[in-house]
Amino acid sequence: MYNRRLSIISASLALITVVPLAIAADNVKVTKVVDGDTLHVLLNGEDETIRIIGIDTPETVDPRKDVQCFGKEASARMTKLVKNKKVTLVENPADNRDKYDRLLRYVELKGKDIGAQLISEGYAYSYKQYPHPRLEDYNALEVTAREGNKGLWESCGAASSSLRRHRVRKPL
Repeated sequence: MYNRRLSIISASLALITVVPLAIAADNVKVTKVVDGDTLHVLLNGEDETIRIIGIDTPETVDPRKDVQCFGKEASARMTKLVKNKKVTLVENPADNRDKYDRLLRYVELKGKDIGAQLISEGYAYSYKQYPHPRLEDYNALEVTAREGNKGLWESCGAASSSLRRHRVRKPL
């Protein structure tokens, strides 16, 4: 059963990295990582804020919220993966920008879907609020990470979506 699920997940990840969804911007330099699901890139000579489609990581920078469990780890992982590297941005055919005017994009590094990687490693949740082409694959990756107690699923001591309410207070 485990090997079969692993094969399905591997096939899903392979599919995610080879099927183009829409227009892609190649070789865009990541200049800053805001947190685990938001970053800045230099696009056509302009600084653009990118909100990664389909993932949600615990909060670390929202001044209205406490730092959430595993938020710092998710931010650090994103920084390690993409800061100062050239990535490919892939558009969602449905939405271009969010209500904060951030570009909505999948982010790929050397053909690998960074959002899928963060979910499978337990640094991010599959963001289910808005439908997108990779939602089913992301949901499957989240189930596998949760069942395997990876990342936030182990460290925050929860095995359900109630984890999203588990927070660590910001130091004064």
